[in-house]
Amino acid sequence: MCRDKIYRLEELVKVRERFKKKKIKVIFTNGCFDLIHGGHIYLFQMCQKLGDVLIVGVNDDVSVKKIKGPMRPLFPLNERLEILSAIQEIDCLVSFSEAIPRKLIAELRPDILAKGGDWRPDEVVGKKEVEEEGGEVKIIPYQKGHSTSQVIEKIVNRVKGGDNLKQK
Repeated sequence: MCRDKIYRLEELVKVRERFKKKKIKVIFTNGCFDLIHGGHIYLFQMCQKLGDVLIVGVNDDVSVKKIKGPMRPLFPLNERLEILSAIQEIDCLVSFSEAIPRKLIAELRPDILAKGGDWRPDEVVGKKEVEEEGGEVKIIPYQKGHSTSQVIEKIVNRVKGGDNLKQK
């Protein structure tokens, strides 16, 4: 639905207004997405089933460091956006610099705000803003064993254990 998937917020707000006029149902989710894994793909697939257009907000590098620590993100924002733009379930991407995307959500006013199952509905940032506009919050079931931190830990443990990661 979005020609080029990567937008600045100001541009995306205008696109969102057109969607609203055409009664196109917009789903929004967000995260760091610094190492894409099966849990992310599942989240995007489930989100896409909730409406017509999936907008994904992506934390910029500075906000990822604040949230995840000095060793993250693993990939810089531009590379993360490039990788995410290749995922067919995602229609639009927008980056943000705050640790929590309350302003972004308030400006986009999605019909559905979706988060992974590691969040409780009452913890979801932007819930109030979305519900005030008649939207709703949906929690997508968490896929056990599919977190970026767990993937990183698994890699580190294998390297420390002497496992050779090279193909033989």
